[in-house]
Amino acid sequence: MIVKISNINKIFLLSIFLIFLLLLFFNISFGKDIRDKKNINNTKSKEIENVNIKENNDKLNKEEEIETKISKPFLDKKIEATIKKKKADSEKPTNIPIWLIIPFILLLAMIATGPLLYEKFWHKYYSHIAILLASIVLIFYIFKLKNLHTPIESFFEYVQFIALIASLYIASSGIFIRVNKKATPFVNVSLLFIGSLISNFIGTTGASMLLIKPFIRLNQGRLKVYHIIFFIFMISNVGGALTPIGDPPLFLGFLKGVPFFWTIINNIFPWVFALVLLGIIFLIFDYKNKSESTYKIKKGKAIELIGKKNFLWLILIILSVFLDPNIFNWVPSISYHGHNHSFLRELLLITIGFLAYKNANKTALKENEFSFEPLKEVIFIFIGIFGTMAPALEFINIYAQSDIGKSIINHNTLYWGAGTLSSFLDNAPTYLNFLTASMGSHGVDISNITDVKAYAAGNMFKTSLINLKAISISSVFFGAMTYIGNGPNFMVKSIADKMGIKMPTFFGYVLKYSIPILLPVLFLVWIIFFFV
Repeated sequence: MIVKISNINKIFLLSIFLIFLLLLFFNISFGKDIRDKKNINNTKSKEIENVNIKENNDKLNKEEEIETKISKPFLDKKIEATIKKKKADSEKPTNIPIWLIIPFILLLAMIATGPLLYEKFWHKYYSHIAILLASIVLIFYIFKLKNLHTPIESFFEYVQFIALIASLYIASSGIFIRVNKKATPFVNVSLLFIGSLISNFIGTTGASMLLIKPFIRLNQGRLKVYHIIFFIFMISNVGGALTPIGDPPLFLGFLKGVPFFWTIINNIFPWVFALVLLGIIFLIFDYKNKSESTYKIKKGKAIELIGKKNFLWLILIILSVFLDPNIFNWVPSISYHGHNHSFLRELLLITIGFLAYKNANKTALKENEFSFEPLKEVIFIFIGIFGTMAPALEFINIYAQSDIGKSIINHNTLYWGAGTLSSFLDNAPTYLNFLTASMGSHGVDISNITDVKAYAAGNMFKTSLINLKAISISSVFFGAMTYIGNGPNFMVKSIADKMGIKMPTFFGYVLKYSIPILLPVLFLVWIIFFFV
C-alpha cells in the first residue's frame, strides 16, 4: 500500500528540524573553534620558543646545528601532537558516575523484552521511552558535568547515521525486484552471496533494503525465521567487510586515514572464510526445509526490475557519502572542538531521499508494500541508543587507556573486546574507540592522519597491522550478534515484522541463533586468522 503524503511530510519536517539544530550549533561552535585554535597556536608558539632557546644553547658545532635543523620538523610535530593530546584530555569528563550507564542498559533491556512481555505498551510508547532515557543522560552531561561537547558530538553522529539510513531505505524501496526462479537452497544461498558482494558497493544498509523484500517474496510458503537471520548475518553485516563503503566502522577508519583498498587487501580471506562457512550452514537448514514455495513464477526474464531510475538515486547517495570535509578541504563544514562535521552531505542525502520518494515508480512502491513505519522505529530507537551510549563508551575508553588496559591490549583482546562491544553498542563508535586505544597504547594519535596511515601500513609497530585487522573484522562481523549491533539489522527486523514474519525477540535472536550459529564461526575466524 502506498504511504500517504502526510507521512512523508512528517519525516521531511523531522529531518529539516534536525538540520536546523545542526545549523544552530554552528553559531555556538564557530566562535569557540576560533578561540580553541587561537589558544592552540599561542601554546604551540610558546613551546616552540622554549625549544628553540634550548637548541641555540646546544649548538656547539656545525654538526650539531645540522642535526638540529633535521630534527626540528619532527620536534614541532611532537609538540603539536602533545598539545592536541593535552587539549583532548582536558575535554574528557573525569567525574562520570557509574549509574549514568543505567539508561543505556535499561534501553537495551526494554528493546529485548518489550516485544515479548508488553508488546502493546512497547509499540505505543517506545519513542517516548527512547527520548526520555536519552534526555536523562544528555541533560546530566550538559547541566551537571558542564560538558556540551559529548552531546553535540553524539548529535552529529546521529544525524549522519540517520540521513544515510533514511535515504538508502527510501531510494531502494522504489526498486521492485522480481526473481523468476523457484526457491531452492542453491538459489537462496546464491542470492545471499551476491547480496554480500553488493554490500561492498552500496553498503550493507543499501543492499539489505534492496534485497530483503525480494528474498522474502521468493520464499513465500517456505519462509522460516532462519532465512531472515542468515540474511542479517551475511548481507547486513559480514558481507560489507571489503570496502569502506561496506560498513560504517570501515568508513570511519577511511575518514581517519586508513587507505581505501586496505580493507580488501587485509580482510579478503576472513571475509571469504566466514561467508562460505555461513553459506554451508544455511544450506543445511534450507535442505531440511521440505515446504514448497507458493511464489508465482512469471515467464520471461529471470530477473525483472521496476523502478530502474532509482538506481540513479542510489548512486548519488553513495557519491554523496564521500562529500566529507575530512576528505576534501573545500567541502563546507561545521568546526567543533577540532573536528570538521559535514552538514552539506546530510542535506543532500535528505533531499535525495525526498526526491527519490516523490519520483518513485508507484507500482514499485505498492509491490514493495512501502511504509515509513520501519524507518520511524529506527529513527526513535537510535535516538535512545546514541543518546545513552556515551557514558559506556567513555568508561571503555578510560579503561583502555589506563595502565592495566594498555598492558592487555593485543590483537586477541582487541578482536574479542571490539567484537563483544560491537554486538551491543553501535559498531562504528566502538571501532573508533578501540582503534584510539590501540594507537594510544603505542603513543600515537588517531587524529594525526599520517600516524593512522603508517599504523595501517604496519610501518610503525610490529603488531599494528594485525591489531587494526582484528578491530576491523570484529567490528563488522560481531555487528550481527544482536539486532542493535549494526543499523541494517533492526531495519530488516522491522521490515520482516511488517510483512507478517514473527521474528524472535532480542534474547531469542541471541540465544537461538547468534550464539549457537554465528559465535562458533567467529571463533573459527579468530583461531585461523588471529590466534597465536
